[in-house]
Amino acid sequence: MGWFGGGKDKTAAPKAALAADLQDEKQRSQIILNAIDDGVTLIAPDGTIQMFNPAAVAITGWPAEEATGLQWQNVFKLVNEKNEEYPDQKNPFIQVFNSPEPFRDNDAFLSTRGNKQIPISLSLTPLTDPQGNHTAVVAIFRDVTKERQEEKQRADFISTASHEMRTPVAAIEGYLALAMNNKVATIDSRAMSYLEKAHTSTQHLGRLFQDLLTSAKAEDGRLTSHPVAVEIGAFLESLAGDLKFSAEKKGLQMEFVLGSSDTIDATNTRNVVKPLYYTKVDPDRLREVVTNIFDNGVKYTDTGKVTLGMTGDDKVVQIYVKDTGPGIPAEDIGHLFQKFYRVDNSATRTIGGTGLGLFICRKIVELYGGRIWAESEVGKGSSFFINLPRITTAQAQELQKQESAQTSVESLQAAAASVVQ
Repeated sequence: MGWFGGGKDKTAAPKAALAADLQDEKQRSQIILNAIDDGVTLIAPDGTIQMFNPAAVAITGWPAEEATGLQWQNVFKLVNEKNEEYPDQKNPFIQVFNSPEPFRDNDAFLSTRGNKQIPISLSLTPLTDPQGNHTAVVAIFRDVTKERQEEKQRADFISTASHEMRTPVAAIEGYLALAMNNKVATIDSRAMSYLEKAHTSTQHLGRLFQDLLTSAKAEDGRLTSHPVAVEIGAFLESLAGDLKFSAEKKGLQMEFVLGSSDTIDATNTRNVVKPLYYTKVDPDRLREVVTNIFDNGVKYTDTGKVTLGMTGDDKVVQIYVKDTGPGIPAEDIGHLFQKFYRVDNSATRTIGGTGLGLFICRKIVELYGGRIWAESEVGKGSSFFINLPRITTAQAQELQKQESAQTSVESLQAAAASVVQ
């Protein structure tokens, strides 16, 4: 047999085996996709749906043969808990095609083909070629109706229980305070030490119930909020004096930074001409967030300083708190703002806490369209950032006029009511 003749193809058998293996792999993948409870779909770069597994059919109400080939917008209509359509800047299906990073959304509702709103957990992962171009997006989603119902039941129980228990705890705290008052009662030093310990524990219990109640309200949208136009520079300058006291009490230095470079002593501010950074928030709620984060920095920092600062651009006002504490392990960073999550180390076990503070902070910040996150490295301290949408000075002045007019109307109504009485 010649070189170019009809010699037996020695590669035929390996090729056939490879083809068989590939076919087997495809069949195994298909079996898995058909068996799992999660909806799985593959979306091409042009936005068309290429694959739709049986669970996706069951969740969305769209038959696979009809969904395949459609634009994803026709099938995946995302809404919030108020049945309001997701804006483009929040829609993960739009964002994922403009980013190499995966997107997750655990708060979305899917409007099905029958116009039924189903709560889902959604994960989108982009597939890219070696040049970084998107070749497809894999969407995995799950119906979490049962989980949401159970979560609501837990939240309702926590809310009711914490509300009911706050009253007797407040009464106990009040009686203990009276017993410790030497103008009301006379007790010896030993009994006083016992009462002080009981009073401290009662105060801690009261804070726990308050945190539980606040977290329950934050989850189901009952958190009271009265947003107004707030100039963040002046707001933080006013808050810095109070925060400095808590830092110095522990022997730490406190810095207050306006802009990118000016460090200003919290009790000896100098006149610095700075842009006005307005945002629309409830100042009491924002104070709660900043104070919580700053107090955490103080609690976990033994030596050095805690910095409170602000910067921003045309669209964003950024508040940050930085400390020189022990830092947070990388594996814990992504869980910090989850409910009841606490970093497990000797410091957290010694200091204690509910694991609700940062969760409440996240809920409050998200209430105003903002974002909160942390950056840290073990041994090099931690930094917490809060981004809030910035409004222009003209917008702030208009809001202030509206607030002033509303206050005047309420004052007139109150005066009229008193006259009638």
